[in-house]
Formats: sequence, C-alpha cells, structure tokens
Amino acid sequence: MEVIFRPMIDADWLQVVEIYKLGIDTGNATFDTEIPNWDKWNSGHIQVCRIVAVTENEIIGWAALVPVSTRKVYSGVAEVSIYISNKYQGLKVGSKLLRQLIVESEKNGFWTLQAGVFPQNKSSLKIHQNNGFRIVGYREKIGQMKGMWRDTILLERRSNNTIIKLKN
Repeated sequence: MEVIFRPMIDADWLQVVEIYKLGIDTGNATFDTEIPNWDKWNSGHIQVCRIVAVTENEIIGWAALVPVSTRKVYSGVAEVSIYISNKYQGLKVGSKLLRQLIVESEKNGFWTLQAGVFPQNKSSLKIHQNNGFRIVGYREKIGQMKGMWRDTILLERRSNNTIIKLKN
C-alpha cells in the first residue's frame, strides 16, 4: 500500500471529519463529544502543518496542530492532533504521519510539540513515544466527559533543530 502525505485542503473536510468522528466514537481519542463544523475546526487549528495521509484517493489519516496559548512566548509550542481511519490502524500510518508533522512543524518554526493522551489509548502513546515524545506528566481528573473524570498523560517533543528561530 502506497501512502502519500500532502497538505490538507478545505475540500478534504468531509473525509477528515469522518475519521475524526471515528475517534470521537471510541471515547478515548478526544474530549470532544460532537463533531465540529468546518469553521469551528478551522479557526481552532493552526493554518500550517495540516497534513492528510492518502492512499488510492482515500484520506486514511490526518494530523494538525492547535496552539497551546496566544501568548507570544509560546508561539513555537503546539498540541498535536492525529487521527487514523479504523481500517488502517496497525499499519504504521500514524507513525509516518506523525514524522511528517514533526518535519513540517520544524520548517514552520515550532520547537515544542505536545500531546495529551488518555492512558487507555495505548497505540497513541506508543506512536508518540516512538517518535521522540517523552512523558512529562500525568494530569489526574483534568476534564469531565459524560459525567466522568478523565485523566491524560502529557507528552512533549522538543526539536533537535538548533536553527529554529524564535517567531516574532
């Protein structure tokens, strides 16, 4: 199976949101419980570093970044969103997609990527750790979901690229 990675475009939204819905349905991929519309999703994600994984004209995964803060000092820090279609999980698509996201993030001046992962999402934890993320914390009862407290594991990856310049 040949997988290509390319920038996400607006026309990809219907396939992207279908994959996102699959993640929501697991209950272990995101705190979101409802599918956002394009405008809400688009305004919440950084405009660069949006990538889709495609095979035979089908989007099978996507990755994007969310700012962790609007403060200038955090302009090079972003949170990772990465989702893979259920039928393509276990085929290393997620790992390859995350590597692409790392490369693109560094090209665009990001020096730290972080991810908040539910402890039950073992595959996401493994993908992140296999791509240079390290566990930096355990956030107990950080949010409620359907009336239940949920914990997350906080992971981060610092760029090894010493050429990254601070964003203005």
